[in-house]
Amino acid sequence: MANSDTFAYQTSYFKRYFDVYCPDLKGFGKNTGMEYPYSLDDYIKEVEEYKYKNGLISPNVIAHSFGGRIVIKSAAKNPNAYNKIVLTGAAGLKPKRTFNYYRKKIAFSLLKKFLPKEKLSRFYSKDYLALDNVMKQSFCKIVNEHLDDYIGDIKNPTLIVFGKNDRETPLYMAKKLNEKIKNSKLIIIENAGHFCFIDKPLKFNTEVREFLLS
Repeated sequence: MANSDTFAYQTSYFKRYFDVYCPDLKGFGKNTGMEYPYSLDDYIKEVEEYKYKNGLISPNVIAHSFGGRIVIKSAAKNPNAYNKIVLTGAAGLKPKRTFNYYRKKIAFSLLKKFLPKEKLSRFYSKDYLALDNVMKQSFCKIVNEHLDDYIGDIKNPTLIVFGKNDRETPLYMAKKLNEKIKNSKLIIIENAGHFCFIDKPLKFNTEVREFLLS
């Protein structure tokens, strides 16, 4: 799972132009010990508290994957929560389901009645299996909250940067974000996946810098 260290290329680069903050949210990186399963609103509250403690009023924000969920919902509800927004590999939209997905879902529903959980590990992602029990409960609460109805309410200038080969959050999600967020621009990075800012850091950083300084 991603944490503040994942953004090492961006932290060192953007410090030349901005004051940079890169927190580990509860359950990520060094911020362990989640007391109860967080909802998305709990994470939004945590970010707001972090901003308040650090005197951050309507900052620019770069949000990746899970972080995209937090920023999408909070920006839709409060346009002053952020200034400019960068969404990269942003999660939160309802995925398109294939026949294979429903086949696996039916198989899982049948098998879980007869087999212990440890025998069903192939049905779970590696990220999910790596979580402790509290984080697993939090994960389930959050991934089942779809944000499609929120994205049209985002008014902030928004840059959407996705890797062309992203399998976690496919390009149709990037295109939907671009379509629904009126003041947005989409950039697709070739030969890059879900972590396009690691795969192609120079391209990512240059595009984001131009957007934030424009």
